[in-house]
Amino acid sequence: EFALGNSNGPFQDNNSFSNLSPGFYTVFVRDKNGCGITETVISVVGLPKFFTPNGDSNNDFWQIQGLSPDSQSVSFITIFNRYGKLLANINPLSSGWDGLYNGNPLPNSDYWFTVTLQDGRRFSSHFTLKR
Repeated sequence: EFALGNSNGPFQDNNSFSNLSPGFYTVFVRDKNGCGITETVISVVGLPKFFTPNGDSNNDFWQIQGLSPDSQSVSFITIFNRYGKLLANINPLSSGWDGLYNGNPLPNSDYWFTVTLQDGRRFSSHFTLKR
């Protein structure tokens, strides 16, 4: 049986958890026959739908959430405008993209990204820059 975040449970038979925020979680697996508990840390990757680089220290950078130096140190993130122009390559362990291109602020718009994880998985989507 399985528990999330607490070795004392509550435990459930299903190994699936839903409605989790991006970040890191410890999953505990307990044998029903009393043979012990094991644990592992999992990562829930999150993709912010928007960011607001206005200097208020709230959502000032766009970055993938839930990547760790141990598991995704050589992942790649690229950001493009809607015409496909490459705007930034971001280190997944940095603070993220600040909405600048060549030192100039880009306008409110949707921007596209591609993420290639260290294990080879790749996905793309878009987000909004709001000023």
